[in-house]
Amino acid sequence: MKILVINAGSSSLKYQLIDIEEKNVLAKGLCERIGIEGSNLQHTCVAKGLDKIKIEKPMKDHGDAIQMVIDALIDPEYGVISSMDEIGAVGHHVVHGAEEFCDSTIITEAVMKALDKCTPLAPLHNPPNIIGIRACQKIMPNVPMVGVFDTAFHQTMPPKAYMYALPYEFYKEYGIRKYGFHGTSHKYVSQKAVEILGKDAKDLKIVTCHLGNGSSISAVDGGKCVDTSMGFTPLDGVPMGTRTGAMDPAVVTYLISQKGMSAEEVDAVMNKKSGVAGISGVSSDFRDLSKAAKEGNERAQLALDMFTYQVKKDIGAYAAAMGGVDAIVFTAGVGENDASVRAAITEGLEFMGVKIDPEKNQTRGTVDISADDSKVKTLVIPTDEEMMIAIDTKRLVDAQ
Repeated sequence: MKILVINAGSSSLKYQLIDIEEKNVLAKGLCERIGIEGSNLQHTCVAKGLDKIKIEKPMKDHGDAIQMVIDALIDPEYGVISSMDEIGAVGHHVVHGAEEFCDSTIITEAVMKALDKCTPLAPLHNPPNIIGIRACQKIMPNVPMVGVFDTAFHQTMPPKAYMYALPYEFYKEYGIRKYGFHGTSHKYVSQKAVEILGKDAKDLKIVTCHLGNGSSISAVDGGKCVDTSMGFTPLDGVPMGTRTGAMDPAVVTYLISQKGMSAEEVDAVMNKKSGVAGISGVSSDFRDLSKAAKEGNERAQLALDMFTYQVKKDIGAYAAAMGGVDAIVFTAGVGENDASVRAAITEGLEFMGVKIDPEKNQTRGTVDISADDSKVKTLVIPTDEEMMIAIDTKRLVDAQ
């Protein structure tokens, strides 16, 4: 079965065509500037070894973008299928499923109505996700569609982990609780870790660290998420590229009263001007921070220290929550590629049985970087959210 994976943004659309039986990406690409002058598609035909091909053509909406994707996939020169009929299903990345969805699901009209209800919780992300689904339904009306939610993996958290100590009616009336994000990534790497360790998922306690411009940590006990660092929104948790991470909520009211800032202005500062970029004054890119720190920039070093310290704390907290830990997994841009960050995070965790091998830590790809005498496995596993979406899509379509 060939599965088309779609991740629709407000003016962009990423895609991959995956042969799910072979777990191979056949083609991938990006539609940019949808509805804006200068719209274009950048298409890579992996199966034929053709690098990025740029096709400039007006795209007034996501329907035009989907049609351009289909045209590229069936093109005799740089396509990989003979007709649209070869696409067995479409898997859609959806950011927020709230409490409506505890798993990926076949998309029906009832599901679409439920997605609309989730929109207030993700007003920037869910609407374009929904538009992408509608565009695909129009062009491929007979092809099964599956929604895969960033929040679904975390729906196994118990109330003691996801509830906030606010008046209970705020939860009942407005859905204010911890939801967590990056769920597709946490699910993928935790399942890969189970495969690598060669044990039954129910016998393993794993802490997964998705570290990038956006970062979150999850506790996965017996294959199920029992806690995660992001909360009601992706702002909570560890410091990130431009986001604050967790802090005293009274800072918000203090800034409003003392600086005369509006709630919207404070929100913009917390999401777009804070994190390691705000602390360092250098960049939100960890490569830039490392370079600046090595050159003696104290604020850049402080930003790195704050980040690694908070991740370390979460690992310890989740080990306590699960009553132990068998493996720690690093993934995403920083987690996969920054050996110095991994070393700083694991340093001092020897009391938990965590010990990494400095030489193994310098390698890339899927690798066990644990020292030979380490009681806890430390793994680096490149995330593949698109593959996870395709795997879930096949599972649900096969079950119909």
